Amino acid sequence: MAPLGDHMDATQTAGALREWFTAADLAEFALPGLPTSERGVRKRATAERWMTRDRNGRGGGTEYHISALPSAAHIALTLKVSPKQTAATEQRNELSRAELWAWFEQLPDTKKAKARDRLTVVEAVMALYQTGMAKDLAVTAVANHHKVGSSTIYTWLQLIERRERCDWLPALAPRHVGRTVTIECDSDAWDMLKSDYLRDSGPNFSDCYRRVEKAAVLRGWTLPSERTLQRRLAATIPPAVIVLAREGADAVKRLYPAQERDRSIFHALQAVNADGHRWDIWVRWEDGEVSRPCMTAFQDLYSGKILSWRVDRTMNGGAVRLAFGDLVEQWGIPEFCWLDNGREFANKWFTGGTPTRYRFTVRDEDPDGILKQLGVEVHWTQPYSGQSKPIERAFRDFAQNIAKHPAFDGAYTGNSPVDKPESYGSRAIPVEDYVAIARSEIMAHNSRVGRQSKICGGSLSFDAAFTASYIKAPIRKATEEQRRLWLLAAEGVSVSSRDGSIKLMGNRYWADFLHLFAGDKVAARFDPDFLHDGLHIYRMDGAYLGHAPVIEPAGFADADAAREHGRQRKRWLRAAREMLDAERRMSPQAVAAMVPAEAAPTDAPQATVIALTRPVHDLRRVPSRDVAPEMESRRAAEVAEFRRPTTATPAPQVSEADARFERAMSLELALATDGEIGDGQVEWLERYRDTPEYRARLRRRKELEEFEQAKA
Repeated sequence: MAPLGDHMDATQTAGALREWFTAADLAEFALPGLPTSERGVRKRATAERWMTRDRNGRGGGTEYHISALPSAAHIALTLKVSPKQTAATEQRNELSRAELWAWFEQLPDTKKAKARDRLTVVEAVMALYQTGMAKDLAVTAVANHHKVGSSTIYTWLQLIERRERCDWLPALAPRHVGRTVTIECDSDAWDMLKSDYLRDSGPNFSDCYRRVEKAAVLRGWTLPSERTLQRRLAATIPPAVIVLAREGADAVKRLYPAQERDRSIFHALQAVNADGHRWDIWVRWEDGEVSRPCMTAFQDLYSGKILSWRVDRTMNGGAVRLAFGDLVEQWGIPEFCWLDNGREFANKWFTGGTPTRYRFTVRDEDPDGILKQLGVEVHWTQPYSGQSKPIERAFRDFAQNIAKHPAFDGAYTGNSPVDKPESYGSRAIPVEDYVAIARSEIMAHNSRVGRQSKICGGSLSFDAAFTASYIKAPIRKATEEQRRLWLLAAEGVSVSSRDGSIKLMGNRYWADFLHLFAGDKVAARFDPDFLHDGLHIYRMDGAYLGHAPVIEPAGFADADAAREHGRQRKRWLRAAREMLDAERRMSPQAVAAMVPAEAAPTDAPQATVIALTRPVHDLRRVPSRDVAPEMESRRAAEVAEFRRPTTATPAPQVSEADARFERAMSLELALATDGEIGDGQVEWLERYRDTPEYRARLRRRKELEEFEQAKA
């Protein structure tokens, strides 16, 4: 038997294909490998013992079966005598191999299984036919064996006409598609049904159908059954359109597959993302207010580790800046930062100068924000988009793992107004307890092993993945000047005109340079969570002045604190005197000696205009009168008595000003000799030194001392 590969188109004998030919027919076809004369064909058939039969018809004769021919002649003869294809076969053969197999792949498994069963039957027929069995006998034998009708097998043989053996399977696949008759429906009824169903209120389909059914009775519409129209609606309107109409744009967005973003292209701290989260917990703040706290957090994109976070009563730009400051202080400066366009992130202090910052009024004269000054490239994302901000996935874990912590039992509010626990509002967690538990749980979140991300590989924790990359990555660190960028600013803070101290948020701060700005306004930068770290002081024009540490309050009866305060003040006074001596290098006498004497007075100028003498009429003068001798003698006695000196010299009187100056001298002497004086006396001495009286008398005393030294 010739192999099937040598006789691919043997199936073309199916249907009306001739199987028996006379020697004249074979000679007339001029088949390859056969003689072209009738005698030569008979001789060849006799020598090779071809299968023969008596010819039925006028003249009789002998016919030879096509299977006895050589392969080349068999194929050529088949192509020449193949009957015309049916319309279905021609349509099937119009498909290319790629199109045929693409159509086959879209079929369900049940139809593919039927195609394989048909292929088994066809191959059995071809096997028998190749052995020389007549076509009809082969089809009948296989039909009886497989319990298939002979006409069905002939139909299958037509399906694979002119197809290569490798393409028989898709060609034999069933092509029926079921009933395709469409029940008539009035167009107005159909439009009414669609318009009613495709509303954002999402009505039930049965209710919509009943309304259309009522209208159809009045208007005489042709209306199929409810089930039929429901199937037609689902088949003719795309699901995305239905979801968009009934559930909105956000719902239809979820039908579109999210983009998978590969974060392994980064290294640790190269890229971060940030977002805010309002906790479902009641917290009691220091002033007694009870509310749900807000957390601002930054997450490393490479590893998923939470790097820094701050808690406040609301989402605000200050918490964002401080959380970012903690990130830079502890880890370094990232290269990229993904943020949404919320007000707390898009404020000018944080992201000013960043392109496409479509928030607030953008002006050319706006100062550069913190991220712009640090060289961090900002990427804006859509709010509430977990695909573009992986930190929202971490917040979802926090809502389960931390918000429902046993320590928060009774303070948990539920994640919606209709999902409140039975213990809702029974207690509020003190803010310090909440922060401590949140810190512990976030550390546990970072250190939990077996994370399924691409970086962790199902075995590492966020901490381990971050550390492994961080120790090998190029990290930018912030300078001391850059560390002050994210601190909160208090504009117009008053410097005390008395001692140069600053009062802010219940604390006092002082540095010696503040005396230069006593009574003026300055700007202070600070961390509200670490007020005891001091203030960074700036002029109102932005120039940095220095750091002012906090003055710690002491108990009223704390003697040790009082002594330490006194020692610090003495050291400060001693340093001030040393600076004064360094600055005052000349005595007052030396200064006076350097002042040049005035030149001799010049002659007075001669007046050229002489005013006329005018009489003066004094209305208060009384006319003169004669004085009696006794009155004159009495007046003389009174004058003599007035000019007579007393015999006793009165004691010199000490003025109050001299007393105050002497008191100041004694206090200064006590301070110079490390004597102990009271705080009240120190304050009185500091105030008295600022008076002109003290400076004048001190200057006079020093001049007298220098004069006495010169005489000696």
